[in-house]
Amino acid sequence: MDTMFHVQTLLIIAAGAIATYFTRVGGYIFITRMKRIPPRAEAALNAVPAAVLTTLVAPAAVTGGFDVSLTMAVAFLVGLRIALLPMLAVGWIVVMILRHVIG
Repeated sequence: MDTMFHVQTLLIIAAGAIATYFTRVGGYIFITRMKRIPPRAEAALNAVPAAVLTTLVAPAAVTGGFDVSLTMAVAFLVGLRIALLPMLAVGWIVVMILRHVIG
């Protein structure tokens, strides 16, 4: 009988959780011990949200198909004009329409 979880999978998940925890705690300790944040470090920290967003969006844009790529382009253009939540709603509506039309 096949088990629901493999030991190796659980170990990988645990290792990832531990690494994430220590990375966050280490970063917090490092930043709180500094008297002031150097300008280059501050610039790097300010770039993190864009880098994370890129790592989430880029694979879908490349492998997601025509509907996803077109939706991302529309969402990008709409995002230049309106706030984040309405932009997400517009993106969701566009991708649902495209998936219904393209089938």
